[in-house]
Amino acid sequence: MFMQWTEKIRHIKILLVVSAVAIAVASLVVSNALVSDLQEGERADMEVWAEAMRSFNNADENTDLQLVLKVLEGNNTIPLVVLDSKDEVYTYRNLQLSATDASDTLSEVREKAFAMRNANNFIRIDLLGDSITPPDYLEVCYDESVMIHRLTIYPYVQFGVVLIFVLVAIFALLSSRRAEQNKVWVGLSKETAHQLGTPISSLMAWVEVLKESYPEDALIPEMGKDVSRLQRIAERFSKIGSLPECKPENLSEVVEHVVEYIGKRTSNKVVLTTQMPSQPLIVNICAPLFEWVIENLCKNAIDAMEGKGSIRLVAREEEDVFSIEVSDTGKGIAKNKMRTVFKAGYTTKARGWGLGLALCKRIVEQYHNGHVFVKNSELGRGTTFRIELKKH
Repeated sequence: MFMQWTEKIRHIKILLVVSAVAIAVASLVVSNALVSDLQEGERADMEVWAEAMRSFNNADENTDLQLVLKVLEGNNTIPLVVLDSKDEVYTYRNLQLSATDASDTLSEVREKAFAMRNANNFIRIDLLGDSITPPDYLEVCYDESVMIHRLTIYPYVQFGVVLIFVLVAIFALLSSRRAEQNKVWVGLSKETAHQLGTPISSLMAWVEVLKESYPEDALIPEMGKDVSRLQRIAERFSKIGSLPECKPENLSEVVEHVVEYIGKRTSNKVVLTTQMPSQPLIVNICAPLFEWVIENLCKNAIDAMEGKGSIRLVAREEEDVFSIEVSDTGKGIAKNKMRTVFKAGYTTKARGWGLGLALCKRIVEQYHNGHVFVKNSELGRGTTFRIELKKH
């Protein structure tokens, strides 16, 4: 049920993100369509302006010069340069020029005109000539107006703003979810430690009574060990939510201690082996919490092997980290589930809560500044989990 609710929330978030991106893309498409329409409108305006220029240069007594000049003077937005047949500047309008000298200005205007012509933004005007010389012509080279340039850039700016908003929203959702999960973790852990405290104290007292009554019984010391184990588990839960007290510990001894405990309480069909270096692996850890990590990985391995197989624990000192690898011969993990296994609520067991690996990840990464991950896994052959702790 928990996983179904988590998946539902995740799907809703994905839907909201996709919707926001779709709106931004649709806005981009619509804006580009509007810009295209405006570009066509400016092209039509320039054709009218070019025709007015042709009428002005070919004017006779029947030409309405007042109307022609009104059209020519009416363009105050579209940059244009008129070149003659020798590529000399005939006239220009609405250009933003940086040159101050007259000759430099003409050179800059010609460069802009050539750039406009290369972009295929020009209209040729044929002028009337006499019977000896062929008709001359002018070329009206033009560029898009400032408004068109702004409208062309605006959709991409809008898309960027929407994208930033989506990223901020995702970050806020993840942060709020993480904070809520932290509260659940801490509350559950503290309450568990509190509830275990009273019966553990009572059991410790009964064990002492049994020791006095039956001093020769070999089972009573084992009961005492299990009660001490319960006390240690309660201590682990009480440490969740507060900064653990890390101190130098021999990593090999911590692992061996867990293997010794698990080995006595599991089936004879499960073989646990260790490979530890001869020299101590001294690292700053909170031993009760870190033992919990190794124990959870071993118990998950036993469940994956269905109580039959082998588990191998290897600890070593590498160049930058201390590493521990826990390998089993279980059923393995599918590649698309290797990241999911560490999420709270994910489990393959019928009665599991799916908190073991999530707790391992939290203890290793948040409390010990380390890293835990699935190093490799093959269906039907087994899985290897790897823990890395930075050297201090």
